[in-house]
Amino acid sequence: MTIPQASGASSVCRELAWPAALGDLAARATDPSDPAVAAWGDPPVIARCGLAPLEPTTLECLAVNGVDWVVRPLDDGAAFATYGTDPAIEVLVPSAYAPEPMLLTDFTTVAKSLPRTERRCIG
Repeated sequence: MTIPQASGASSVCRELAWPAALGDLAARATDPSDPAVAAWGDPPVIARCGLAPLEPTTLECLAVNGVDWVVRPLDDGAAFATYGTDPAIEVLVPSAYAPEPMLLTDFTTVAKSLPRTERRCIG
């Protein structure tokens, strides 16, 4: 599956209220001209808004607090993208924070603020 590039041009992405912290991880400075990107901790957890809605995939799909996330393994952690939102959010979580899906609960409010499509995880 090819993950589309993010485009923070969406007004929805520019107006997101990213979490102030992810558990014990404090927010890090990011490019102030791009409010669609946020980061926390060291090594950083990075979130970005503006991906095109994901197409159906055979990758694992998790439901966390009513938000569906497609999981893509990385060499050092995992990438999670909202499924069924337009635009989508991608969260990159280093393996230092394993189990990586545990951080997704902190993104529930921001993910639920995105416009929904009819797509959902199956099962």
